[in-house]
Parts: sequence; structure tokens; C-alpha cells
Amino acid sequence: MSEKLRAIIDKLMTFRRERDWEQFHRPKDLAISIVLEAAELLEEFQWKDDDEIKRYLAGDGLTRVREEIADIAIYVAILSHDLGIDLLDEMEKKIEKNEAKYPVEKSKGSAKKYDKL
Repeated sequence: MSEKLRAIIDKLMTFRRERDWEQFHRPKDLAISIVLEAAELLEEFQWKDDDEIKRYLAGDGLTRVREEIADIAIYVAILSHDLGIDLLDEMEKKIEKNEAKYPVEKSKGSAKKYDKL
């Protein structure tokens, strides 16, 4: 695990411990929180076409989007910590798996799922 990620997780664990929130952070509840925060991120883009999104992100919208992404990442980091998952290691493994599932020669320029290529 990177030094910076370890420091962030340590801060999150201290923050949680000081507030006695471990009791609320069951894996199910953390997973629900990830989905809820992802929905809040999605809401930032809802009903906007590409031009409206571009203007929104050029203004104060980018700050709100950053905060929603950070909320998602925080819950993912806490859940990963609690389950003993090395997040960066798992991300690397998933990238390798996706490279095998989506070879460039079959998937370049296509949005099809791997089993439809």
C-alpha cells in the first residue's frame, strides 16, 4: 500500500474511532453508503446535456463533483480496510483481468461487453 494511502486510511480510522462510529460501519452499511454517494454524484449530471455539463464543470459544479467522488473514495477505503483488502493491489489485479477480457484488437472503439465482442 502506498504511503499516502496508508496515511489517509490512518486519518479515517482515527476520525471514526474518535466518534465511536465503528458500530455503524458494518460492510453492508458501508456498501449502501457507497451506492448512495454514487447516486449523489450521478445527480450532479442528471438532466444535463454535454454542453450543460461542460459549463457546469467549468463553474462551481466541479467542486461538488470532487466532493462526491471523495465521499465515495472514503467509503471504499474504509470498507477495504475493514475487509483486509489492499485497494491498490486489487485495482492492479482488476486492470490486468480487464486487459485479458477486453483485448485491444477486439474492443478498441467498442462499448460492447466482453462476452459480446
